[in-house]
Amino acid sequence: MTATIAPAPHGPGRVRTAAELEALVHEASARFAELEATSATRGADEVLAWAADTFGAHLAVACSMAGDTVVPHLVSRHAPGVDVLFLQTGYHFAETIGTADALADTLDVRLVEVMPALTVAEQDAAYGAKLHDRNPTQCCAIRKVEPINRELASYEAWVTGLRREDSPLRADTPLVEWDEPHRMVKINPIAAWTFDDVLDYAGTHQVPINLLLTEGYPSIGCEPCTRPVAPGEDPRAGRWAGLAKTECGLHVTDTHPEEA
Repeated sequence: MTATIAPAPHGPGRVRTAAELEALVHEASARFAELEATSATRGADEVLAWAADTFGAHLAVACSMAGDTVVPHLVSRHAPGVDVLFLQTGYHFAETIGTADALADTLDVRLVEVMPALTVAEQDAAYGAKLHDRNPTQCCAIRKVEPINRELASYEAWVTGLRREDSPLRADTPLVEWDEPHRMVKINPIAAWTFDDVLDYAGTHQVPINLLLTEGYPSIGCEPCTRPVAPGEDPRAGRWAGLAKTECGLHVTDTHPEEA
């Protein structure tokens, strides 16, 4: 069997040690403590201004092209040309691909398509067709977790679109935290935002959004593993419906090992 060669990462590499990066998290946590309970928009702007000044080209944004497209817009105001990491899983909705194209065309960012080591056809040959139906955790590991881990290793800090209202596992998401699994700084500028805050910001600033958000998909993943959510359901009820799985593993933490 021919060995699979993973694509090379796009980031500039790290210059700070893990200890130095973790110290920056402690300093930021103290600096922004009062923002946890103040204006959501003010908190996002102040944290991202600090992030851009502190990390420069060593900062990246992870974007699923779902309800988090406001994040690249927020970051690009402070860090023009910032790298935006988009996982090309091979199973996206057409609307998700369209959103990625629109974002790349309208925002001052560099869209980085993060590719799995295996194409869908190669994965099917190695593990059988529709692995997502039989073992979605393994499918996520191959198509999402390994590629993003490889890519993040070339940056010092990453910005996410995690929001506290998304699920109970995310209810305590801070603005800045130490990402132990990736040994880097993790910044969650819209942690305190509501779904309406996201839509309002996108409308005000003409940020491209995934059209599925207005069609009953408050949380959007790969097409085979995502369904619409009924009124009153948990926003993530449409992800891996009928299974105990609620997370793909990108945001695994020591506190919540079940997310892996």
